Amino acid sequence: MSGGQVRRTFVVEADGGSRGNPGPAGYGAVVKDAASGGTLRETAEFIGRATNNVAEYRGLVAGLRAAHELDSDAAVLVRMDSKLVVEQMSGRWKIKHPDMRPLAAEAAAVFPPDAVSYEWIPREENKHADRLANEAMDAGKRGARWEPDASRAELDTGPGAGRSGSGTGRGGSTAGRTGSGAAGGTGSAATAPSSAADDGPGTAGTAAPAARPGWGPDLGTPTTFVLLRHGETPLTPEKRFSGSGGSDPELSAVGRRQAAAAAEALAARGTVQAVVASPLRRCQETAAAVADRLGLSVRTDEGLRETDFGAWEGLTFAEVRERHPEDLDAWLASAGARPTGGGESFEEVARRVAVARDKLLARYAGRTVLLVTHVTPVKTLARLALGAPAEALFRMELSAGSLSAVAYYADGNASLRLLNDTGHLRP
Repeated sequence: MSGGQVRRTFVVEADGGSRGNPGPAGYGAVVKDAASGGTLRETAEFIGRATNNVAEYRGLVAGLRAAHELDSDAAVLVRMDSKLVVEQMSGRWKIKHPDMRPLAAEAAAVFPPDAVSYEWIPREENKHADRLANEAMDAGKRGARWEPDASRAELDTGPGAGRSGSGTGRGGSTAGRTGSGAAGGTGSAATAPSSAADDGPGTAGTAAPAARPGWGPDLGTPTTFVLLRHGETPLTPEKRFSGSGGSDPELSAVGRRQAAAAAEALAARGTVQAVVASPLRRCQETAAAVADRLGLSVRTDEGLRETDFGAWEGLTFAEVRERHPEDLDAWLASAGARPTGGGESFEEVARRVAVARDKLLARYAGRTVLLVTHVTPVKTLARLALGAPAEALFRMELSAGSLSAVAYYADGNASLRLLNDTGHLRP
């Protein structure tokens, strides 16, 4: 990906079924734009005699390959109603069946591992892919190929559909849209015109799209990330490096009061619909205080953790200057330089945070989400939204317990709405 591009984010919904298990089987998959929810590509195929699980895996492979053809550098959220496939591809369940191991390996090889995440959804939310699979099986029963131009899958399962879809080979038959060949490669495929909405901010050096002058069209409800820096720990007032490679301190008494104050302020606003936090203890404790007040649960995302400061963990800036002066100078001069002892560079952190951001944008499109995280991730999200260079990280102040906010629009642009608000912490 070139430095001037922004990373696209796709949602892949896939399904497969067998009328007999094993029996006549088919799959369906749809690639959607994460920001707008618009359909970019559909694919389906009758695969002969197979089991439900094999058909589901074939649908997954075809969906990932369709997304890869659209943009090989994209981030992808896969949503399926197959608990088996989701858990196995997420690495939580072993793949024991010999027919599924090569298909799982095939799916895993389409994109880099850190570009794809998996989410189980109820069958009711997977109607589009379900209908495509049934269309493919219906075509196979007639001795024909599934034809994209004849498909009614999107019309029959969209928000304005007049009737609900029937179950995949686990239940009924339907009608059909974008044709593909075998899971090994796509054949004819109906592709929606690509637009700026397909793009989202990406890697460390990637600038946000240029803002358009004047008033633009109504882009609908943006996805808003409210960014809460965790409350103070015993290390915070001493200004010590405290990243993800150190002692993982808990909140101090002051930090707990800051978390409670943030919780009250956010409850008064009444806009937060989900809470996601860094795995580090100080963020988990801060997030728990807010989530309890809002009646929400906390989801953990590894991508939101603080920089690993290597051998500098627990030291003050002056102590690092005294012990590692050359390494510190290099770190201050270049976002690609790592702290002493093999920590993370700011470029590496930015790539990690950008991947987490893209996946969260796909998961929570159009919603307001509280991200409880640390100094570097918050500053990184702010600078990526502004298209600012890496050195901007050193030109922002971010207090413990402060609130910031970034809104992401369907055209790929982002707007920094708030930075370092500490009004709720004042007596």
